[in-house]
Amino acid sequence: MATYARPVERLITELSKLPSIGPKSAQRIAFHVVRGRPDDAKALAEALREVKERIKPCRRCFNLTEEEECDICRDPRRDPAVICVVEDPYDIGPIERTGEYRGLYHVLGGSLSPLDGIEPEDLRIAELVERVDAEGTKEIVVATNPNTTGEATALFISGELKEKPVRVTALASGLPVGGDLEYADEVTLGRAFAGRREI
Repeated sequence: MATYARPVERLITELSKLPSIGPKSAQRIAFHVVRGRPDDAKALAEALREVKERIKPCRRCFNLTEEEECDICRDPRRDPAVICVVEDPYDIGPIERTGEYRGLYHVLGGSLSPLDGIEPEDLRIAELVERVDAEGTKEIVVATNPNTTGEATALFISGELKEKPVRVTALASGLPVGGDLEYADEVTLGRAFAGRREI
């Protein structure tokens, strides 16, 4: 027997599917929506619908965009000779906020994890190698997360680019091992960029 009315239970169930949202958080959010103004709930529903209908991966770097290419790829002020490789689109925001980086990006779509069935062909590594060949890239900054899968991914990318005329660097220490870029503060991330090292 359900504890709450069926629509509330359904909302809690759907919210619980989101990352970092446990049952209690889902319940709090659901009741916030129930108590809130109808216009706020409609705006949230519209934002969810719009993002699913209009957002797609950039054809060049795989960042999220409404256009064929994202704003960063289309910005003529960016340095096209440097590509920063990240695992997911949400890793770009913290890097941009540092103000230290003015190159382009490449979103892999995750990190290598054979135990989870994620192999090199499941990531956009082949597309990265193609970009290096086609765009005359001079430096690849590998900014994968400082954990086991991120480090394995960085080493694999370095190996794939070993024969190419491109410098492959990684962010300097200062980022906690086992942490995610998403949670790093701008100062720490900025210093990591300034002190990046060859890999």
